[in-house]
Amino acid sequence: MKKTYKKAVLEALERTRNFKRDILSEEDIQHIPAIVQKYLHYSGSIGKEKVLNFRAEFTGGIRSASSEDFMPLKSVQYNFIDNPTRLFYIVAKKKGIPAKGIHLYRDQTAIMLVKILGLFTVVDAKGKEMDQGETVTLFNDMCFMAPASLIDRNIEWKEVDAITVFAKFTNGNITIGATLYFNEEGELVNFLSNDRFETTDGKTYKNYPWLTPVTGYININGYRLPSGAKLIYKHPDEDLCYGEFNLLSIEYNCRDFK
Repeated sequence: MKKTYKKAVLEALERTRNFKRDILSEEDIQHIPAIVQKYLHYSGSIGKEKVLNFRAEFTGGIRSASSEDFMPLKSVQYNFIDNPTRLFYIVAKKKGIPAKGIHLYRDQTAIMLVKILGLFTVVDAKGKEMDQGETVTLFNDMCFMAPASLIDRNIEWKEVDAITVFAKFTNGNITIGATLYFNEEGELVNFLSNDRFETTDGKTYKNYPWLTPVTGYININGYRLPSGAKLIYKHPDEDLCYGEFNLLSIEYNCRDFK
């Protein structure tokens, strides 16, 4: 799986290696809602390079039920903005047993593969539900980890109130929606989408509201970004927090594999 992940990253890096690197200006953000403009200012994105791609590392925990303990995890991912791409690699442990997984989303198609001990497949997910769901995840990444990418013309904005907006993001033949919640300071504090599916095995999919409330903000490499978030599915009987992620590092406009 790691070889598959690395090959996909190298191909995408080669595609964007020689792209022109423009600076994000006030003129570039005039078409987006005022609170999103404020968020871009708050994040420190104005006056810096527009984002072509980024690499992010996280620690955290994941589980499939509220009765379970979180499995410790480490993850690394590369996202690409020009041809929406999300390449995600994760290592976790359950009761001391290592598990590895990849989420690959490119050309509007997603797969998720998880193996125990690197040998036994426990999740092999693909299909229209995965494609749509990972489009939501990719847009969530854009919102929280690459605010500069929110100038994308494939995003359709609608103001709900002074600190809330609804966005439709289109990638090819897939369109998803999400509500973004900000505070008065200009921080993005939560994200809600009804277009993502929950699956534990890659065979059965259930559609529940998906939220990612932010746990705090940090200064990192000259940007103010969320330091972490919780991943929550709103079940009829409970809000299942199935994941917690904490940002370790982020790099923009990468040229080489790391």
